[in-house]
Amino acid sequence: MRKSIFTLFVAIAFLQTGMSAERNLLAGNFNPETISEALVPDQKWVPYPAYTDRNAWEQLLGDNKDDLIRRGERQLNYQWKVIRATDFLEYERSGNRNIMQNPNSDNNNALSDLVMAELAEGKGRFMDQIINGVFYNCERTSWVLSAHLTAQKSGRTLPETAEQVIDLGSGETGAFLAWTYYFFHKEFDKVNPEISKRLRTEIYNKIIVPYRENDRFWWLAFHPRPDGIVNNWNPWTNFNALQCIVLLESDPAQTTKDIYRSMLSVDKFINYVNEDGACEEGPSYWGHAAGKLYDYLQLLSMVSNGKINLFRQKMIKDMGEYISRSYVGNDWVVNFADASAKFSSNAPLIYRYGKAIGSNEMMQFAALLNQKKNNNIGSGTDIFRILESLSNDKELRRTAAAHTTPDVTIYPGTQFYYFKNKTGFFMAAKGGYNAESHNHNDAGTFSLWYKNTPVFIDAGVGTYTRQTFGPERYSIWTMRSNYHNLPAINGVEQSFGKEFKATDLKVNATKKQVSMNIASTYPAGAKAQNWTRSYQLNEKSLVINDRFTLKNAEKANEIHFMLHSKPEIQKNKIVVEVNGAKMQMTFDSNTFETSIECIALDDVRLARVWGDEIHRLTLRDKKIRQSGNYKFIISQQK
Repeated sequence: MRKSIFTLFVAIAFLQTGMSAERNLLAGNFNPETISEALVPDQKWVPYPAYTDRNAWEQLLGDNKDDLIRRGERQLNYQWKVIRATDFLEYERSGNRNIMQNPNSDNNNALSDLVMAELAEGKGRFMDQIINGVFYNCERTSWVLSAHLTAQKSGRTLPETAEQVIDLGSGETGAFLAWTYYFFHKEFDKVNPEISKRLRTEIYNKIIVPYRENDRFWWLAFHPRPDGIVNNWNPWTNFNALQCIVLLESDPAQTTKDIYRSMLSVDKFINYVNEDGACEEGPSYWGHAAGKLYDYLQLLSMVSNGKINLFRQKMIKDMGEYISRSYVGNDWVVNFADASAKFSSNAPLIYRYGKAIGSNEMMQFAALLNQKKNNNIGSGTDIFRILESLSNDKELRRTAAAHTTPDVTIYPGTQFYYFKNKTGFFMAAKGGYNAESHNHNDAGTFSLWYKNTPVFIDAGVGTYTRQTFGPERYSIWTMRSNYHNLPAINGVEQSFGKEFKATDLKVNATKKQVSMNIASTYPAGAKAQNWTRSYQLNEKSLVINDRFTLKNAEKANEIHFMLHSKPEIQKNKIVVEVNGAKMQMTFDSNTFETSIECIALDDVRLARVWGDEIHRLTLRDKKIRQSGNYKFIISQQK
């Protein structure tokens, strides 16, 4: 009985493969009638002061006021950048998306700084430049990013006047401009009524009308993608479109229809996510996935005076706490898939989410993060988040700081497993399958940190290009299993596809142990009948076992390990120094020959995380074996 109480043993027979559980938490609980009854009309739901209410802005901003004004002052002479036709075309020609995105971001960030400065100061000093930025955007054919204009029926990357599509870029620009309209349209009218009229028309034409009339946008998920994925685009873009609608639309009946339509769509995202709440896209996408779902739900709560509310749903709570559980320490996170190994979510968002779901874990974690930054209010075009951060800033500063999470966190549906101990080890392993959102071929891999420093790593992903999301994706080294902490079986690496999944998952929480059969994550050419990899975190070591049987042995097996620092090979072990402490991994030197590859990081995104280089250790079996058992023990060197 004692063992049954204190030992969790889970044998997972079912693996999530993109099949949705029809929870329908939104449209299943709220229909057009209940939405109509709850709807607060005429933008009276907006909790922020009117532009002219200077006393209220003083109270809201507190000591953030001067910083917001300084940001705006830096943009008073900003020269609006022209985005040329060839900048759009470059994505087709070379796959480079930043040539278009960088000036686009510079323009919109400058306009955001000006808008927030004018809200902070209230003297009209920034208004002409705001009008310049607003009219500049009104004159543009499209607000869509070049990499996403391929959603046009033509598939080309020049914006077309005959068709408006909605992507992350246009949605966020539209929502930002909708708030600009809400706060300043009366001030614009004093200059020239055409400014407000034109801005309202462009938001309707570019966002609201296509949102209402077009079901084919993949992120709406009304027509599922072939791979079944519903990712962060769904809550993020629905949230942006809904901001435009509830800020500009004056017809309650139409607004009700729009809200219900958004619910039907966002339910597809909630249904896709595993009930355990883990973000398969990784922590750096949490702010755009679960975080944007939170923003969307918060907006629904605002426009309904709290009557439309999902914050007491356990799944919503688990989706929030995933971010604190995935934080290792010292700004490092568990970074499977395309996520960066460096932490990127902001403290105010985590605090607000935690406050909404009643999670002290998240609120205290946010307070800890808040201590590390001089200013966490944020910048950029997401004015909703900026305003919400300002509204909660005083509370956040008063909150006690802590990061307290369990030693064992298990996400059985997503198949993430986090184990840590009091001697400084934090180990994360994953099962899963090789067609997840932002997928890497990495089923069965692990990462290990010691005293909040990465030792055995997941490199993450480099700068996005056309190749990143095209047929060439798995020619990129960061996506391949040979550049994760995994074997090459019979000289063969893992393949992409839903069918390539880990099986026979077994977890013993008390022993901090997980095992899985990863044979089926490899194609037929690997001839793997069984390859059971197990991890066990002890008080002073991590033990890795590979037990295997092959249908036929043709080439020597190789075991790859990705390391932050260059290892030193010493007979039957490798030694790597981490923050002054030496870690070692022992192996059977009679079985393996070793090689070390230095991987130079010429990609800016990767170099920002890891520096100039990382290293790949390869242990190559000296024999061609049809069956066997490999054992590796990682510990601190005494």
